[in-house]
Amino acid sequence: MFEKKKVAMKIQMPDGNVKEVSFEELALSNNLASQALVRLLIKKGVITGEEFMESMQEMQKSHYKDPNAPEEK
Repeated sequence: MFEKKKVAMKIQMPDGNVKEVSFEELALSNNLASQALVRLLIKKGVITGEEFMESMQEMQKSHYKDPNAPEEK
């Protein structure tokens, strides 16, 4: 039926209550914050959409390498 919520962290709210945050909620929150930040940077002209995409491609290449691929020189 329903799986028990897997708690990633607990946050003490200003009113003293404790809120449990799941891994899914934490991932969604991080994703939304990242999207908002990128949109704001592009809107303010700090970066362009193209610069962002180039940076994302560079990050993917450096972080998601095939462990069996030969090293680049």
